[in-house]
Amino acid sequence: MSGAQIRVLVVDDEPLGRRRILDLLSHEDGVEVVGEAATGSEAVEAIRRLHPHLVFLDVQMPGMTGLDVVRTIGVDAMPATIFVTAYDQHALQAFNLAALDYLVKPFDDERFEQAFARARRLVSLEETQRLHERLMAVLQPGQSLAPDSHTTPSPFADRIAVESRGKVTFVPVVEIDYVAASGAYAELVAGNRRHLIRESMQSLEDRLDPAHFMRIHRSAIVQRDRVATLLKAAGGDYEVQLKDGTRLRVARSRREDVERWLGAV
Repeated sequence: MSGAQIRVLVVDDEPLGRRRILDLLSHEDGVEVVGEAATGSEAVEAIRRLHPHLVFLDVQMPGMTGLDVVRTIGVDAMPATIFVTAYDQHALQAFNLAALDYLVKPFDDERFEQAFARARRLVSLEETQRLHERLMAVLQPGQSLAPDSHTTPSPFADRIAVESRGKVTFVPVVEIDYVAASGAYAELVAGNRRHLIRESMQSLEDRLDPAHFMRIHRSAIVQRDRVATLLKAAGGDYEVQLKDGTRLRVARSRREDVERWLGAV
């Protein structure tokens, strides 16, 4: 997102809380505060109308809480979100609802800068992914016009964009052993390398070719070529063991599908 401004929405029922964040944002380059909201319902309306890249969202608000706002908008449709809370016990639930980070009141300038720097990198990465997808959408139809082309381009991803040390790099899909849910993130495991990305498991499942990848559990997607053994426990629980020895649980509701996919029935 180089050269563009990050559109920010600040949500807090306390004016002093909003003012604190607005003051800190005023010292950051490339920021456009597109609005403020004092209630959950105002936040929902502002998110839908203003399309911010980043939301600072108070958790404890009367009526509709910050967590309710995320549930109303939908996790996949929610912009990058930094929760602001006075109680640390909300952190786990916040991350499960796709929070980028959270700030515990009262937070200092350094902690704010850490959270905002993380958000800036994420917004830049997501913008890069969108541009890449648009480019692929433009290029793919033309590929079939090439004289030596006789195949239709695959609708599935052949690589996944990840952020690594401030750079956007690309992990070839063929190198991915499995994907594991990690709170608001997904972890791509490729050999001894692990890459954390802010993308839902459902989104990744949709992007990966089902001929080669299967979601065997709500928290795991595996590449079929990496599976060495299907383990069946006496209690009816299944696991797959990969060639490197990693074991991944199979959801009971997916056991028959996994058996057919692996050719075990």
